[in-house]
Amino acid sequence: MHIDDSHFELRLAADEAEVREAQRLRYAVFVEELGGDGPLVDHAARLEADRFDPHFDHLLLRDTRRAEGDRVVGVYRLMRAVQAEAAGQFYSEDEYDLSALRASGRRLLELGRSCLHPHYRGGTAMMHLWNGLADYISTHGIEVMFGVASFHGTDPAPLAAPLSLLHHRHLAPQDIRPRARPEGFQRMDLVAEADLDRPAAIRATPALIKAYLRLGGFVGQGAFVDVPFNCIDVCLVMDVARMSDRHRAIYARDRALAREGRA
Repeated sequence: MHIDDSHFELRLAADEAEVREAQRLRYAVFVEELGGDGPLVDHAARLEADRFDPHFDHLLLRDTRRAEGDRVVGVYRLMRAVQAEAAGQFYSEDEYDLSALRASGRRLLELGRSCLHPHYRGGTAMMHLWNGLADYISTHGIEVMFGVASFHGTDPAPLAAPLSLLHHRHLAPQDIRPRARPEGFQRMDLVAEADLDRPAAIRATPALIKAYLRLGGFVGQGAFVDVPFNCIDVCLVMDVARMSDRHRAIYARDRALAREGRA
């Protein structure tokens, strides 16, 4: 089936006004929908912001059919090592020890704050964002991508199965394995692998995490309980060099679908 996606525009934020559009969508998703909060969240203006925003590139997916100022329907934050140096650290380093990644000598890219407007989930919007991400990776010669992704809620008990599945089946190789910091560390091996109901665990895993795993992604050691954001985070890692031919084919196909506007 062919879908006309000509109303979508994909580009990096060019100024503070466009960053605020991204922050407005993030507020709707991470604060209003998921119950998050933080010291720089502006409830009066309905903006989800933090001190790292000025140092990230902000990839925006816009729907030109919507009213001006409300056109951003998908976002991604992107931070390269040179930007992290200016910020003093990667965002993820508040939750994870990234020593292994930093010592690898690879070109790193941190991904974060990925979200879609509820009306655009399940369609081609995410594929458009991934298409833009692939172009960014190519432009900057990125070798390893990483970033935190979240399970809703801070109680690990209901998440025991998906967390255990990630630990048993998708733990990152030691040379690129982040580790959750002690102050928020949550064991992920809560259920023995032999006792896992794998289909149920997969169903309980958020779509974004499953998408990264589908492309050959890994997770770090331990989850991190993020109380202010009302979530439990895992650190996802994707090594471009370790992607198999099958994973590369999936990525190439998904990019082609995004370019053609097909579901």
